[in-house]
Amino acid sequence: MTPATSLFTPVEADLRLLADNLKQLVGNRHPILFAAAEHLFGAGGKRIRPAIVLLISRATMLEQDITPRHRRLAEITEMIHTASLVHDDVVDESDVRRGVPTVHSLFGNRIAILAGDFLFAQSSWYLANLDNLEVVKLLSEVIMDLATGEIQQGLNRFDASISIETYLQKSYYKTASLIANSSKAAGLLSEVSRETVEHLYSYGRHFGIAFQIVDDILDFTSTTDALGKPVGSDLKSGNLTAPVLFALAQKPALEVLIDREFAQEGDLEQALELIQDSQGIQQARELAADHAKLAIEHLAVLPPSESHQALIKIAEYTLSRLY
Repeated sequence: MTPATSLFTPVEADLRLLADNLKQLVGNRHPILFAAAEHLFGAGGKRIRPAIVLLISRATMLEQDITPRHRRLAEITEMIHTASLVHDDVVDESDVRRGVPTVHSLFGNRIAILAGDFLFAQSSWYLANLDNLEVVKLLSEVIMDLATGEIQQGLNRFDASISIETYLQKSYYKTASLIANSSKAAGLLSEVSRETVEHLYSYGRHFGIAFQIVDDILDFTSTTDALGKPVGSDLKSGNLTAPVLFALAQKPALEVLIDREFAQEGDLEQALELIQDSQGIQQARELAADHAKLAIEHLAVLPPSESHQALIKIAEYTLSRLY
């Protein structure tokens, strides 16, 4: 399987610059926040979101170099994403993310919440300084969507009656909104046509949904080492994702286990077996593949380039993570 980072070749130098800038953007006026930020941004991660912003920037600016505003948009995108992860980890009480201790496990809940707030505030300030009202509106909406998605997930815990549509809407709020709106914002900064801007939004939307579905499938098919968290942890916490919702239609016994919130010994193991024994995972794979295919179709408006090709390959890579 291709590692994600090898797909970013056209923006490799841009991403190195981004990594340096992220730490500087937080500043060192607050030693604890700076330590938290250094821990977060130093942990690496795949940087898929800023990479997409930079690739779209390059794919829409073929005749000239990308601007400092494009670069700042990529940094803002990563700051918003990171802020949401810090808060998510507090809500989920996760001690580890991708094998690295979470901010709240190192610094405590109070500092983690303040660090997340600080990153949201800092990203909003840099966003305002882009002096583009439409871009400000798009990314402000993302911050609202992230909170909406987290609230929706909390309200729907252990609710076996939720529909695939509700799940997809939550996936949009939690994952796809940031990718869709930052992709659109990159097009706006490049001053491409309205039609192209909407296609870029749709690319990010479908890519983000495919990416989330794949993440949710890996919660059942991957290993604890690869996930950096226990297998089935989403299910255990009552977060019912695509494989579970599809399996519920075929395995009525699963609903009983979910309704009693896996209270009895062996409930969770039995639920995992029922999901593996159903078509749930396969149906979720097909749904992810449909969204990845739609994402790629929306790129047809862009002229051929190395960056355009990389955007296609990233969508294909998302699916390859399953095999």
